Amino acid sequence: MIIKIDDLRGPEIAALLEDHLHSMTLHSPPESIHALDLEGLRKPEITFWSAWENDELLGCGALKELDQNHAEVKSVKTASAHLRKGVAQQIMLHILEVAKTRGYTRLSLETGSMEAFLPARKLYEALGFTYCSPFAGYIEDDNSMFMTKSL
Repeated sequence: MIIKIDDLRGPEIAALLEDHLHSMTLHSPPESIHALDLEGLRKPEITFWSAWENDELLGCGALKELDQNHAEVKSVKTASAHLRKGVAQQIMLHILEVAKTRGYTRLSLETGSMEAFLPARKLYEALGFTYCSPFAGYIEDDNSMFMTKSL
């Protein structure tokens, strides 16, 4: 698997992110969807990666700088053909390494509270994330869970 910075211009990544946003609408009410679209991910404070094997897109993930010490994990998504193969774990390990290299002392994320998000929460727990209060402008929401990890 090769994980590389992605410019968000390829049709494969557009389709994966469209699937990501669509799946959010199946499990979360509109006011609780915090996933970003292509334009939202093209902000200067966000670094976006895609994971590939040969010419096949496996998944993606992003890191959003909140301040010089704190960043947020965004848009971790595995292509449906590659679920349960460790793609998200590899992307998360890559994001954690980059975050440490950049000198962040804290990494946080928001994820859904519904059953569909349980595999993601279990992965984040296994990587040392713990549950926390809302951060960076998020508000308490029964449909969201917030997690953080000291680096």
